[in-house]
Amino acid sequence: MKDTAKHQGLRNQLVSQLKEKGITDLRVLDAISRIPRHLFLESSFADFAYQDKAFPIAAGQTISQPFTVAFQSQLLQVKKDDKVLEIGTGSGYQTAILCAMGAKVYSIERQNELFKQTSVFLPKLGIRPKHLSFGDGYKGLPNHAPFDSIIVTAGAPIIPSPLMAQLKVGGRLVIPLGNEHQIMTLLIRKNETQFEKHEFGEFRFVPLLENKN
Repeated sequence: MKDTAKHQGLRNQLVSQLKEKGITDLRVLDAISRIPRHLFLESSFADFAYQDKAFPIAAGQTISQPFTVAFQSQLLQVKKDDKVLEIGTGSGYQTAILCAMGAKVYSIERQNELFKQTSVFLPKLGIRPKHLSFGDGYKGLPNHAPFDSIIVTAGAPIIPSPLMAQLKVGGRLVIPLGNEHQIMTLLIRKNETQFEKHEFGEFRFVPLLENKN
């Protein structure tokens, strides 16, 4: 499948919708205008790729709706060359957005099927995260820490303490907290022991998996 002028037009429409919904970060909007979301979906969903909806992908997971991707990305306040840890590579779409924003992305995926697919697929698009790994997102990537920011793309009942430990002072951790429904939560690390917490309303994610496979 190709990326055509029609697809670019649909992305431009999507960007306009995201602006109307309150996304103001120009680097987020630019990344969404450049990354071909239809290529991250199964062919049966490709015609609907630029609707602001989530869709199923392999291994019982989903690709988040564009507003959720944009909202989480905006909360991160990514700067060029920031080290960003992503928990839940999934389809690789959020990974690609962060890479397009200039981040050095370290991403970890719990589902081996998705990890293998995305490891092959992203380089084909010319997208090269700093590090992709298969493993337990609850544990993070201590060997690559600390990180400027951490994004969790699945619903978690608690904030995993290893992730808090791997965040730089001044860093931002964005995580959907809860079981059935999640509250989008931002932690800002103030010093070695203190975190500032902000909440941004209800979202819905697939659950963050631990010790599976």
